Amino acid sequence: MKPTAPLLVLVLGLSVSSAFAQADLSDAFLPMFMPLPAEAPSPGNELTEAKINLGRQLYFENRISKGGKMSCNSCHILDKYGNDNLPFSPGHEGKLGGRSSPSVYNAALHVAQFWDGRAPSVEEQAKGPVLNPVEMGAPDANFVVKVLKSMPGYVEAFKAAFPGEADPVTYDNFGKAVGAFERKLLTPSKWDQYLKGNKDALSAEEKKGFSTFAKTGCVTCHNGVAVGGMMYQKLGLLKAWPDLTDNGRSDITKSDSEKFFFKVPSLRNITETGPYLHNGSVKTLDEMVRKMAEYQLGKTLSDEEVNSIVAFLKALKGDLPADYIKAPKLPESTPETPKA
Repeated sequence: MKPTAPLLVLVLGLSVSSAFAQADLSDAFLPMFMPLPAEAPSPGNELTEAKINLGRQLYFENRISKGGKMSCNSCHILDKYGNDNLPFSPGHEGKLGGRSSPSVYNAALHVAQFWDGRAPSVEEQAKGPVLNPVEMGAPDANFVVKVLKSMPGYVEAFKAAFPGEADPVTYDNFGKAVGAFERKLLTPSKWDQYLKGNKDALSAEEKKGFSTFAKTGCVTCHNGVAVGGMMYQKLGLLKAWPDLTDNGRSDITKSDSEKFFFKVPSLRNITETGPYLHNGSVKTLDEMVRKMAEYQLGKTLSDEEVNSIVAFLKALKGDLPADYIKAPKLPESTPETPKA
């Protein structure tokens, strides 16, 4: 039976109203986000070409590790979206680290580095794993400097990157160079084009996914230029997370009020960076979305809602800067180059 004219008008009116409501919902939340910049600048670390080129070399340098086999790229693999897709990364002896290695892409935009935020910048973060006994295992900063000073190619590169310094080959400058390189490890996606005003950049399914993402409450923590990474949040906010033994940020701050708090991950490239959480315990993105809704927001999502959110998350996959991340030629060792 065909609907009467008044009923037809009512049905059409409700459909249009629903469409506008969805559009309004999405538009209302868009100011919470920003497109990626060309770089993530630092007031204390000028991004010069010489410094960035040195940082790229140091990122791939394995002679500063114990055994000479580990580099930053061993766990944060640049052509695999900045991680190794393992729950825990093996170090120089094959022993596993205590937390999952997060991606380095877009990390310079975050409020801090590491899951617990113990490093305020990528420059400080870069210095940590090199000296970690489980990870790269260098005995101390002096050893790293000695290795670098033993190679004339590095001595010249440090002089070019830090002109005017009497002794430019220092461990702090190592961190600054790697940090400078990482500050341009950014992955723009169709989401950025959408934020810049190209409303055709996202498909209808992806737009609906953002609406579902926003309506569900995910935007409370996952917002800003990195779609996350800008705050700390308790894991198990509304419902206790099962079998949680990692105290998170409270081990750093010594505050019980921050027990089980972790830095909120960025959702950029999230389809490529599983398994998920600080311990890599969640294998699939679908499961992660369900668990976040349940334990963080107190909601049970339908299959349709999960699929809709995942459709939006796929739009956050960016392009890798292929030329920028090519492995560089490293300075040659000399007879004076020490081994740990």
